[in-house]
Amino acid sequence: MKRESKRGVFVIFILILLVLVGYILLALYYREGFSPNTWINGVYCTGKTVEEVNTELLSRMKAPVIIVTGMDGKAYEIPLEEVDYSGDFLLPLQEFRERQNPFCWIDNIVFHKKHTLMPIAAYDVGKLRGLWENLPFVKAERDRTEGLHIRYVEAKGYVLDDNVHERFDLDKAYERLEQVIEKGETAISYEAFAETYDLEMTREEELTWELWKRIEQFQNAGLYYEMPGEALLLQPSVMAKFLAAEDGEIVLDENGRLMLDVNGIKSFVTALAQAYDTRGKERQFVTSKGDTIAVSGGIYGTKLDQKAEVAFLTEYFSEPERKQFSELHHEPVYEQTVETVERNGADGENDIGDTYIEVDMTEQMLYYYEKGELLLETEIVTGNTGRRMGTPAGVNYVYAKQKNRVLRGANYASFVKYWMPVNGNIGIHDASWRSKFGGTIYQTNGSHGCVNLPTDKAGELYEMVEIGTPVVMYYREE
Repeated sequence: MKRESKRGVFVIFILILLVLVGYILLALYYREGFSPNTWINGVYCTGKTVEEVNTELLSRMKAPVIIVTGMDGKAYEIPLEEVDYSGDFLLPLQEFRERQNPFCWIDNIVFHKKHTLMPIAAYDVGKLRGLWENLPFVKAERDRTEGLHIRYVEAKGYVLDDNVHERFDLDKAYERLEQVIEKGETAISYEAFAETYDLEMTREEELTWELWKRIEQFQNAGLYYEMPGEALLLQPSVMAKFLAAEDGEIVLDENGRLMLDVNGIKSFVTALAQAYDTRGKERQFVTSKGDTIAVSGGIYGTKLDQKAEVAFLTEYFSEPERKQFSELHHEPVYEQTVETVERNGADGENDIGDTYIEVDMTEQMLYYYEKGELLLETEIVTGNTGRRMGTPAGVNYVYAKQKNRVLRGANYASFVKYWMPVNGNIGIHDASWRSKFGGTIYQTNGSHGCVNLPTDKAGELYEMVEIGTPVVMYYREE
């Protein structure tokens, strides 16, 4: 038993020795070449010389195209084949092989080592420089003049042409391009390689720079107008028109300070009113019959107090350079507001909402809606069109309510129980002297312009309707 055990141990020793000798012999063999299972740039290198691998890598290599993203945000191509680009892997391959440990060859087999090497690049520097110089953003930078100039642009307000600060260092950028090529990369952006520098300003340029900072602060004052449905920020293009100027050039006072242009402020307020006032403007209205019609005129709606707003802006921006402007939200002053906006959920130009009186003067019908629900409808008689007293169309509102009133005119005096004026002397009221309503009565025997209702219906409406309720009055097109 002891003899057999010794023989077994001897056999195992011999086998281990053979494996070890074999491993060392393979290590010595791979010392002159690449370790087994070595891949470089997709090429299998084991058993090949450095020259053979170099030849195969070069056969697969194409001159790359460098994508340059310029200062203008656009991407441009620099095809390196146009600069006689060539590459060589000999030195990188030799350095790689020397770094390989021949005694770790089994590591490659187990872990499937794959590697990437960059070639030593060569190219015509003059041609590369020529392609670089022809890039649009490079040419634009080369053509930049020096100096500072403030000018007026209608859509932007005052802008500064700044050719002093943050000038693009083209030479440094070109150096970054060469580094990208040497590293074997194929893309570079302006943010990655740009370096800037400032020119030394002249005394005149210093004064221009100081003036620009004052204008810039004024143009970005941060004033918001709280208009229906939105907070309107006064943009630099608007603010610029508040400054005194001649032929696009800022005018300063005798102390060198900015001055206001009151006419510019008035023009802004007028434009604001035209854009947001709803009194008398045309509105799209869905009738009780379901069709959509256009109704314009009348006294209902909002109307900006332009004089008050001019006064506010003139005061707020007086002596503009002595103020440190901060964000301000301003509620404008109105000559007339719509009382039913919040109650009806109306907004902006759609300020009628869902509580209103509808007067269809062609069909001679009146409807009252409250929160979208029809609560009353009745036949009516409106102004006598045959005598040119037709009730005018438009969007009005109930601006008062009165019981037991005598309505007087040139040749009449009529007692009514329920009086609801909507536009001057025109109102909605009962007409106890009438036995019939609706139809075509208004064409020959209509009112003096008011909307006549049966007494019971007028009473119902009087009790339900609130002051400020819109009254949409219209004729249908024949």
